[in-house]
Amino acid sequence: MNPPPSDAAAAHPARPPSLPEVHRSVAVPNAGGFLRKLFAFMGPGYLVAVGYMDPGNWATALAGGSAFGYTLLAVALTSSLMAILLQALCTRIGIATGRDLAQLCRERFPKPVAYPLWLFAEAAICATDLAELIGTAIALQLLFGIPLIFGVMLTALDAFLILWLQNKGVRWLEALIFGFIVLIFGCFAVQLALSHPVWGDVLMGYIPSATIITDRTQLYIAMGILGATVMPHNLYLHTAVVQSRAWENTEPAKKEAIRFATLDSTIALAFALLINSAILITAASVFHSTGNTDVAEIQEAYRLMSPLLGTGIAATLFAVALLLCGINSTVTATLAGQVVMEGFLRFRLPPVLRRLVTRLIAIIPAVIVTFYYGESGTAQLLILSQVILSMQLPFAVIPLMMFATDRSRLGALAAPRWQAVLGWACAAVILALNMKVLFDALFGE
Repeated sequence: MNPPPSDAAAAHPARPPSLPEVHRSVAVPNAGGFLRKLFAFMGPGYLVAVGYMDPGNWATALAGGSAFGYTLLAVALTSSLMAILLQALCTRIGIATGRDLAQLCRERFPKPVAYPLWLFAEAAICATDLAELIGTAIALQLLFGIPLIFGVMLTALDAFLILWLQNKGVRWLEALIFGFIVLIFGCFAVQLALSHPVWGDVLMGYIPSATIITDRTQLYIAMGILGATVMPHNLYLHTAVVQSRAWENTEPAKKEAIRFATLDSTIALAFALLINSAILITAASVFHSTGNTDVAEIQEAYRLMSPLLGTGIAATLFAVALLLCGINSTVTATLAGQVVMEGFLRFRLPPVLRRLVTRLIAIIPAVIVTFYYGESGTAQLLILSQVILSMQLPFAVIPLMMFATDRSRLGALAAPRWQAVLGWACAAVILALNMKVLFDALFGE
């Protein structure tokens, strides 16, 4: 059995570490109780979790809840369980190898394979950014009356927020993200209390129904929920941000780090599941139960919420939560962009410049569609961005599984057999669903 690779490779000047500003910047106590060590590792999971509650998730959850009630809660649960497993594998390879997923692809695949993987990853990040800027622009319109086209352009200013946060340190960044998640959860807790869902039906919704497969529309929205939940850029990001912790370079210390980092991401993604479920439950209890079964646009949901619930606070909280989700997702997408570019190309741009380039690529189609088609166009663009993400996912999941199950390199730190079996099963399901989406796009009605 080969020992895990030394972290010395990560310090080689030709191969700089991921996100060098924060690499091994958070101390891990050698002694102390369980909670003290868990607190040291808490943070990266929440940076990843915000990608599971971005505006793309809102679009699919609103459509699914308004059209089919609580039925698609089972899909949200299944998608989240898949995400928990895949992110756990990300922590494993990040800690075991001292490399992120992009660096491993660059080092272990030939260039004809590595460079297309880089292009696919960049496309996924641009698609993610597209959904985030549209969601943020919609929130600015709902809260402050800013026209969509101006809101889209204003979102480019968040590059300066990214720079300020990165200069403050990773712990400040993690604390801000966690605070936003708590506020988002609070907004939806109030909305759930006001919408009075039938909790017995909610619990039944987590049990898979045969109609999810037999009903073509349900299946299409279910695949959209999957594509909006398990996101490619999060796999690259997590393998890098987990290395912000300064664990010891020994096998027992790495095993302990994997255990605590996995617990961190699992707790964080459980929060994300609660928020995604809350969006779908709110849509089901407010819209589906009142006969509004075709609510797919965020603006329409906002306009209907106040008259249906009899209070304006629910709609305001809805818009505030959307704005916070957009800002949160913006931060993590920028970090993911840095990881992908630096890992695949060994080329580094200043964070603000990297952010502006990515956002400008996303702003162009958003401005064109918003100008010509208005609100209905933004809804279609949100759905398109999730389809693009779904198509890119296998190009990140399959390399992840190859690296996490490679016992010849990881030795005792390789994924256990049960994780390997479930992980490859997830990859197969994702690939099959993507082929179904592609088939429907080419040959469907």
